[in-house]
Amino acid sequence: MVLAMAAALWVIGAVMGAPLRARWIMIVVLFAGVIAAQLALPDGHPLRVATGGDVRLWLLIAGLIGMALIYRTGLARVKAHIAAREQPVIVGTFGAGELERYARHIVLREIGGPGQKALKNARVLVVGAGGLGSPVLLYLAAAGVGTIGVIDDDLVDNSNLQRQVIHRDVDIGLPKVQSAANAMRAQNPRVEVKTYQRRLTADIAGALIGEYDLVLDGTDNFTTRYLVNAVCANAGVPLVAAALTQWEGQISVYDPANGTPCYQCIFPQAPDAALAPSCSEAGVIGPLPGIMGAMMAVEAIKVITGAGEGLHGRLMIYDALYGETRTITMSPRDDCPVCGH
Repeated sequence: MVLAMAAALWVIGAVMGAPLRARWIMIVVLFAGVIAAQLALPDGHPLRVATGGDVRLWLLIAGLIGMALIYRTGLARVKAHIAAREQPVIVGTFGAGELERYARHIVLREIGGPGQKALKNARVLVVGAGGLGSPVLLYLAAAGVGTIGVIDDDLVDNSNLQRQVIHRDVDIGLPKVQSAANAMRAQNPRVEVKTYQRRLTADIAGALIGEYDLVLDGTDNFTTRYLVNAVCANAGVPLVAAALTQWEGQISVYDPANGTPCYQCIFPQAPDAALAPSCSEAGVIGPLPGIMGAMMAVEAIKVITGAGEGLHGRLMIYDALYGETRTITMSPRDDCPVCGH
């Protein structure tokens, strides 16, 4: 009888278009009434006999149903929690927790939501995972750049740790790209990191750089700098490049496709090795790569988001020893073998 009444209530509710929740409430009220009748009526009463004759039966059924509902609700919450944690990052959208992570960017008028979305959609290649590459890679990952490529053929050495802050003592002997990728993923697991454990050479530079929207050059040799500049200029890919020695660093944005000089316009040929010794020969103050690398990351974010005025056509020189900064305006050269006309 009770089951017939429950079925009748369900069908009537469906016919009348009652919400699913309302129909379940009616069923619960029916079972509550049956339990109340079992408790209130004396033994042998016809209604009590017709509904089972023993309240313990209904209490057992209610307990089982309650346990099933609690289990179902808990399972649904666990599944939802796991799905939220494992939800893939869809290009152009923000996953759980990302709005909070990038809130300090989003509230900046010059970046906002559209700028943060542009960062998420961006593909940036960093050439070199050493002194300049270390802060660049960490700050790009922290900023939420969607895809970050890093190419370097070197291994982490004990002498690197004085300034290459992305690597740790336990990383000594590892490929720098692997050590850097581990640090970036630990900092922000939502960015995609692509590693290339090899030297950038002419036979792969065109295809590799063609996969990215922006290139950051943090290398320490002129051969690679000229190669990166030539390929970027030919492909129309903006280039943020910096260099340093001892106490001084320099940085600029080279984008001849948009009217700026290229690197070879400013430095037509490599200086004599005696005039530009390496860091191992001349030394370098530890925090200087961090300062210049952070500047590179700032310029990269500005290029991607369109914020402010970048160092296009300007060379910034920072002297850490005397705390001075100078900016030199630069113009393209018509006779430049890379971008001249």
